[in-house]
Amino acid sequence: MPLVTLTTDFGNADYFVGAMKRVILSICPKATVVDLTHELPAYEVGEAAFVFEQARRWFGKKTIHVAVVDPGVGSLRRPLLVEVDGQYLIGPDNGIFSTALGKPGAKARAITNEKLFLKPVSATFHGRDVFAACAGHLAAGLAPAKFGKLVKDALRLNLGTNQRISKRQWSGSILRVDRFGNLVTSLSLAEFGWLADRPFELVVGFEKVAKRATHYAECEYGELYAVMGSAGFLEIVLREGSAAKRLGVASGAPVDVTGW
Repeated sequence: MPLVTLTTDFGNADYFVGAMKRVILSICPKATVVDLTHELPAYEVGEAAFVFEQARRWFGKKTIHVAVVDPGVGSLRRPLLVEVDGQYLIGPDNGIFSTALGKPGAKARAITNEKLFLKPVSATFHGRDVFAACAGHLAAGLAPAKFGKLVKDALRLNLGTNQRISKRQWSGSILRVDRFGNLVTSLSLAEFGWLADRPFELVVGFEKVAKRATHYAECEYGELYAVMGSAGFLEIVLREGSAAKRLGVASGAPVDVTGW
């Protein structure tokens, strides 16, 4: 059975998500629709790109993903169909698929076949009239080539790039503030594995963090710690409190790390 996931910043108070599901199921009644999240920060494409990629990688081949955080809805930005890891990603060409587009073998198509869209197309709700409709047709078996031609200029944002400042210093950023106020940094286990057992100092906001813990309960109350999170990125945490509020920072804020 076709599996379609939905990721948006629409929330659950309005009719938006329900309308998208209805469109998908009206075209492909056999589809199973799974909500990944609808509580992403409004308009924050970079943060959405990180969250979406962390969820997407747990799904198998042939899964169809619809991701819509789209402040440019109704403008000239293109609808996109990305094929990667045997999966299909549908959404706006605004950088939300940046990580996936950087993977080997990834290819993108500009969706230009307007026959697939729900009519009339609302200038403010492409999630329903364009992306959900296209997901329904893809789930029903329409070949990706029918959606449009391949393109090589799909937008890729500069997400999570760390720069070496000196022999012992690097500069990164905050990729995500989760609902607990933990700060997910761009410092990955793959690139900064030494943070697990060597002395370090993180600078974020106006404070320094030099304590390490393996899990949240190991942290002392009121103290900032660095914990390697489940996504494989270093997190700055405050036990049963919000590190984001304590430090007064949000996604995109710089993080500097020094190691010895």
